[in-house]
Amino acid sequence: MIGHPLPRREDERLITGRGQYTDDVDLPGQAWAAFVRSPHAHARILGIDTGAARAMPGVVAVLTGADYVADGYRGIDHIPNPIDAVDARAKAFTRSGTGRVYERRQWPLSVDKVRHVGEAVVMVVAETANQARDAAEAVAVDYEVLPAVVRADDALADGAPQLYDDLPRNLCFETELGDRAAVDAAFARAACVVRREFRNSRIVNCQMEPRSAIGHYDAAQDRWLLISGSQGVTRQHMGLVDALGVPPERIRVVSPDVGGGFGPRSSLNMEPVAVLWGARRVGRPVKWTSDRSEAFVSDYQGRDLMIRAAVAFDAQGRILALDNQLIGNVGAHAVSYVPMSNSSRVATSVYDVPAVALKITGVMTHTVPTGPYRGAGRPEAMHAIERVLDIAARELGIDRVEIRRRNLIPRHSLPRLSPMGLPYDAGDFPANMERVLQLADWAGFPQRRAESAARGKLRGIGLSNYVESPVGAPRERIELVMGADGQLDVVAGTQSTGQGHETTFLQVLAEHLGLPPERMRLRTGDTDFVKVGGGTHSDRSMRLGGTLLVQASAQLLERARLVAADIAKAEPAQLERHADGFSLKRRWRSDRVVTWAEMARRVAEHGRPDDRECRTLGADAEFFGRMPAYPTGAAVCELEVDPDTGEVKLLRYTAVDDVGRAINPLIIEGQIHGGLAQGLGQALGEHYAMDDSGQVLAGSYMDYRLPRAGLLPPLTVELTNDPTQGNPLGVKGGGECGITPATAATFNALADALAEVTQDEIPMPATALALWQLIHRQPEVHA
Repeated sequence: MIGHPLPRREDERLITGRGQYTDDVDLPGQAWAAFVRSPHAHARILGIDTGAARAMPGVVAVLTGADYVADGYRGIDHIPNPIDAVDARAKAFTRSGTGRVYERRQWPLSVDKVRHVGEAVVMVVAETANQARDAAEAVAVDYEVLPAVVRADDALADGAPQLYDDLPRNLCFETELGDRAAVDAAFARAACVVRREFRNSRIVNCQMEPRSAIGHYDAAQDRWLLISGSQGVTRQHMGLVDALGVPPERIRVVSPDVGGGFGPRSSLNMEPVAVLWGARRVGRPVKWTSDRSEAFVSDYQGRDLMIRAAVAFDAQGRILALDNQLIGNVGAHAVSYVPMSNSSRVATSVYDVPAVALKITGVMTHTVPTGPYRGAGRPEAMHAIERVLDIAARELGIDRVEIRRRNLIPRHSLPRLSPMGLPYDAGDFPANMERVLQLADWAGFPQRRAESAARGKLRGIGLSNYVESPVGAPRERIELVMGADGQLDVVAGTQSTGQGHETTFLQVLAEHLGLPPERMRLRTGDTDFVKVGGGTHSDRSMRLGGTLLVQASAQLLERARLVAADIAKAEPAQLERHADGFSLKRRWRSDRVVTWAEMARRVAEHGRPDDRECRTLGADAEFFGRMPAYPTGAAVCELEVDPDTGEVKLLRYTAVDDVGRAINPLIIEGQIHGGLAQGLGQALGEHYAMDDSGQVLAGSYMDYRLPRAGLLPPLTVELTNDPTQGNPLGVKGGGECGITPATAATFNALADALAEVTQDEIPMPATALALWQLIHRQPEVHA
């Protein structure tokens, strides 16, 4: 079963409308919530008049941040990483005029200030969704508008508007890594130094399913229930327990089908906390579903990382040292530092870099908080180093491919530690590059370029190698329970948001247990039975979950063999695995087959032979720690630019991806296609535009350019199998391979197409207007 390109089992249910997403769920007697959100990026709340709203039809309650505080609850503690950063939450600040000390947490409803457009100030609960929205418009909030700052480098400047009085220069953390002395010495003897600034545009997390949450409080049992799609219920559960201050067993979190995650749905958002609290306040379930425009100012966003890169080369084009500064725009609340941490980890990519120095800076601004978004810092790092290599090749007069050949880590030197301490154990970086060049017909490009030139078009081709560094949450658990009907329940701490877990997890079990997939059922997304798990992100599900599936399968087979031997009145060694259970080996051949159902019933009645107190035939495995792996590969993008309009036409995109052992190649290719669409969308169109005051200029899909089918060129994707030794399945991960090299390959192709026109760095996204301005030497027009 492993390695077979099986269609996804869950697709029939999902595409025929039989899925169940949060908004499909309705609880008896539920009310609806709507939020009053700040129209200002920075303002002091002077007063809130809820009288008119309370008098409107259907209104059940109008709740403010002051109500939440008065009820004794706390804000959300996001616990951003890395743990060695300066902790922006450690210091308390005092609310003006009251003398009361508040912890630095994010309130579900703002208490005294708003710090980004869209921050929730009031929650209205009404009988219907439309009544709640109408009443929300009747709430009057008196604001004292304050100066705002939205760019990270501007926020660091002296005199910039401050988000918090005790965070000078809006600096939430700063750290330096590497060997500064070695880097300075290398730069002193370099033949060529390339310095460039690369700004990764801020993007919106555009899931298929808008966020939604239903809160319910059972007063009789003193128990809370949250139903909300996420990337893992245990993290949501921990955040709720902390914010509401109730014992863990009093809160149940359920995540049904989830229509896309990509990172931002890992962290706990404000609205789930608010509707849970609201449900207790009003004594009935409370439901909220975001609309798309609301999502643009409330969903955690991605990227917005600036890299000031400096790389030293010798005369032959070999890298001597890398000296980068990373400045991350954290937004108004410190949800996560993971993108900056990840970007620093892979700064040298697959290249042999003798010396590295990095400075990483996290900055708070009056914008929606940012967090991990597919790739989470790795695409940004690849963009920087791959663009620098192309620039250095031009300045040194070396072919773009050749400069990479001279710097790639050779296979024979593996395993080895990267300068950032990553243990690369498997991967043929040079061979991946050579293969993608062959598949893309790199050698035939000059002829194709000439053909485009004859039509008045500018044709370019770009290359990017890449490496991934998925780690993710360190704890995971798998439980296997065989039912009396012969059905195997598989309980996993991960949460599918479209990755095909119902197919791939069961493929692994079918391989190791011999059971057909139709006799197994994957159960996730409910803290009533999911006790441990890190959720789905950072390519962790199959690395950690798959490892535990292998371990639990071996444990279950060992226990089942003992039960079957007990039933068959035979020795365990006399039995062999059968599709339906166990049968006697050839020497003791009979028609007798001890089925899984029979074994489960026997244990339910008499206990296991090795543990008579145990009445369940099952097994479990748990892991806590790090299980790194390093997916790698290469990509080539070929495109054409119309110099009269700046319009880009993607002509072909070729990728070679080493995901280790592919459990299901069909699903992996689909994930790579999806990642490519997101990466190409960011490169050429996606951008969360704001003015200097923090007002949003791209607040809906009418003016936010999502990639559409017509943007994507023919895709050639080839998987290469170079298994890691870090887990028993040899998997590295494939969910983020497509996106990691995409912007680098695309911008290298754009720079190649415009090489005779401009050597300026092309801004991201490379819209038709931006390219036209570069081509025609027009001043950049800011919207």
